[in-house]
Amino acid sequence: MPTRATAKQHPHDDAPDTAAAFRRLAALPDGAERDALRDGIVEAWLPMADRLAGRFRSRGESFDDLRQVAALGLVKAVDRYDPGLGSAFESYAVPTITGEIKRHFRDHMWTLHVPRRVQELRNRVRGASQDLSQTTPGGRPTVAEIAERAGLSEEDVRAGQEALESFSALSLDAALPGSDDGYSLGDALGAPDPALDTVVDREAVKERLAALPERERTILYMRFFGDMTQSGIAEELGISQMHVSRLISRCCGRVREQVMSDADED
Repeated sequence: MPTRATAKQHPHDDAPDTAAAFRRLAALPDGAERDALRDGIVEAWLPMADRLAGRFRSRGESFDDLRQVAALGLVKAVDRYDPGLGSAFESYAVPTITGEIKRHFRDHMWTLHVPRRVQELRNRVRGASQDLSQTTPGGRPTVAEIAERAGLSEEDVRAGQEALESFSALSLDAALPGSDDGYSLGDALGAPDPALDTVVDREAVKERLAALPERERTILYMRFFGDMTQSGIAEELGISQMHVSRLISRCCGRVREQVMSDADED
């Protein structure tokens, strides 16, 4: 029993006449004969699936991967198609295969997760921009023109335009456009300022330092702001270096405990 679909052609060269094969498929029970007929139908329509995949080959995905996705969509179309409804298989298969390819781009090709609404805005903005570029050559369509063409608000158009530039991530090591010295995007990014921690610490101890006796405040100022050695402080104040060391340790410990206690209360 033949399992291959006949090669009578429709308007598309890759659209074989499989109407009779689909009717037989619908009538057959599960088994080897049905599986062979199903495989023959899928094989007969693979050229059409490849043609549909080719429409998307300039969007950053390899053609081989697109063909596999399109073939998966074709298999789904063959399994779900009901010849009893009266519509031609091609009219059902084309949107099914195209939808599978678009779903692949939506779910697998974005570097970051982007909400479906933003992806749809991106597609509508891109389509409207392409249409307007053909009717007004040499000029870039404005946000207002795109909004009118796509039936969107200008805010939605701007969101779609941002998504147009966000399909894939740019390496932080990539050289910036127009840079001749290897200046990369990473070089342009900011970093946490370590001095901010110092500001926080100073503000935290300011009130407690002000409450210390004058001699202790003087010693701490000479040591940490005047950058004097303990021996220099001892000589300046006429006390022993060991006494200076004990005072510094005692004052720092007291201020630290008070500040930590204040933080726990907050």
